[in-house]
Amino acid sequence: MNNKLEKKYGLLTAICMVVGIVIGSGVFFKAQDILKYTDGNMPLGIIAWLIGGIVMIIAALNLSTFGTHYEKVNGLVDYAEATVGKKYAYYVAWFNAVLYVPGMASTLAWVSARYTVNLFGGDITGGLCLALAGFYLCTSYALNALSPKLAGKFQVSTTFIKLIPLLIMAIVGTVVGLANGTTIEAFKTWSVTAEGGNMSALFAAVVATAFAYEGWIIATSINAELKNAKRNLPIALTVGSFIIVAVYITYYIGLAGATPISILQEQGAPAAFTSLFGKVGGTLLSVLIVISCFGTLNGLMLASTRGMYALSARNQGPKPKMFGEVSESTNMPHNSSIIGLMICSFMLFYFYGANLMEKPLFGMFSFDSSELPIITIYAFYIPMFIMFIKKHGKENIWKNTIMPILGIIASSFMIFAAVYAHGISKYISAKAEGKFSFPVLFYLIVFVAVLVIGRIFYKKDADVSADTENK
Repeated sequence: MNNKLEKKYGLLTAICMVVGIVIGSGVFFKAQDILKYTDGNMPLGIIAWLIGGIVMIIAALNLSTFGTHYEKVNGLVDYAEATVGKKYAYYVAWFNAVLYVPGMASTLAWVSARYTVNLFGGDITGGLCLALAGFYLCTSYALNALSPKLAGKFQVSTTFIKLIPLLIMAIVGTVVGLANGTTIEAFKTWSVTAEGGNMSALFAAVVATAFAYEGWIIATSINAELKNAKRNLPIALTVGSFIIVAVYITYYIGLAGATPISILQEQGAPAAFTSLFGKVGGTLLSVLIVISCFGTLNGLMLASTRGMYALSARNQGPKPKMFGEVSESTNMPHNSSIIGLMICSFMLFYFYGANLMEKPLFGMFSFDSSELPIITIYAFYIPMFIMFIKKHGKENIWKNTIMPILGIIASSFMIFAAVYAHGISKYISAKAEGKFSFPVLFYLIVFVAVLVIGRIFYKKDADVSADTENK
């Protein structure tokens, strides 16, 4: 056994991780949600996608700048340590390993199972779907833990596969729409479209895009395994982010040309594919969505298997020597991978009990574990941006001062958007029915509890195995 990960991934794999983790099931769902929020106002919807994309690009550009200064084991954790400090980095790593990444990975396992069950007309909330989700979770774990190079190739393949339906809709839908006038008709409407006016509708739509764009930061988890990481990781974050925004917007425009907006609002993307390619096309879409979701799950599981390793590499967390071991045969941290699978399995059980059961199993502590952690991941960014300005601001005013300030603004917006979507709006709706519901509050209680538990394993005078490099 050893404690070093080899440089085995290239630039293409890193770009595909960024694109592949973000583009999963979210774009298929959120496009329909945005049409509903804006009442079919296409220009308003496109502006929402642009605003959400700009927020993501600002964050990615900042993290890419961080990447040119710091390199070690896990990109985000490295940046937190180099800017704010070791203790802060520990909490970021602990949060990622225990709550953030496993929450999204477990959800994607269920979504992959859901679309598979849909193909055969099964119940998406039944035991079969849950069992299949567990199987997908284990399969993804096995792929990453036993053959990391194969997992990297799978990530590249599924990224290109998942782009197929999006690009087909973007191109064919737009051409057909321009030919029959559907696209032009969709863009004619610019009016008050929802209760509260255009601004209210726009804000709700931006909230939806925020969740569709989430996940790109997880690509930094392969920092230590990326060839020429200081060059390739920033390129991957930047190029990947622009690809995502371009794909989302062109796909959204293509939907408007494939079928009338009113039908899209009710039936979503499958109606558009069926309209263009018939029933066979609709079935093919479902198959490609399963592949798309599994590709996203693969990227998330890749990050999950390295969660405890990122802590152990700093001689932190529970049993750092054990979780820091790397297999000589597979060059993978197997002990870290196993605990990552266990945490993901628990989060799958939590997601099912909190969101899919008729009566939530966890009562008021039942929240969406795939979305609410976004509140805290963006909150973690803000001190990092502030300290980066303090340490490097004078070196380059644009990259090291202005961009981090924009990052602080963008992160603050994302926090407010998440609080509004999962707190204020739900509280208002529940209050109108004489009930109380504020999922954000109870999520924050769980978040604090997770950090308190993490504090137990923090070692103040830990002997870090390798110091962060500074350029």
